[in-house]
Amino acid sequence: MPSFHPMLPPLQVQQWFNTTPLTLADLRGRVILLHVFQILCPACVSHGIPQAKQVRRLFPADQVAVIGLHSVFEHHAAMQPDALSAFLHEYRIDWPVAVDQPNPHGPIPLSMQALHLQGTPSTLLIDRHGRLRLHHFGHLDDLQLGAQLGYLLQEANMQQTADATDAHGHTEGCTPTGCKAP
Repeated sequence: MPSFHPMLPPLQVQQWFNTTPLTLADLRGRVILLHVFQILCPACVSHGIPQAKQVRRLFPADQVAVIGLHSVFEHHAAMQPDALSAFLHEYRIDWPVAVDQPNPHGPIPLSMQALHLQGTPSTLLIDRHGRLRLHHFGHLDDLQLGAQLGYLLQEANMQQTADATDAHGHTEGCTPTGCKAP
């Protein structure tokens, strides 16, 4: 992975589903899978949404947050919040979903522009510190996504272990002869 990891700009959200309003900063401390989709995007329906569901099912919610961003850049009249609400119900999407703020000056919504997205589906992985670690347009192979998530979770666990290690290389509460229960 590259050594430079930019911080993401805040999402510009018109409306939230399945949650009270939140920010990416609210989720700091967890790895975030930001799944960008449209309800009329065939690849989103056949690949992206099932993949996000699988991540939601397989990874603990206190470790990995799955967030949807419905970012409409075409067929605006057909993809209003009422249609999205029905879609979320039909596809049993229960994770937080933001509706990207429409752009008053063109078809590309504001978050889509700010995140430099090419289209949908798009997958963004954000580490526990809020840094963008993966920015992918199109279908992302499940194994590749799983490896990236595992790497980010392991990276965080290694940092926690390093933080708990004293100057002698001992983990908190541990010495070369054993580890004492709290």
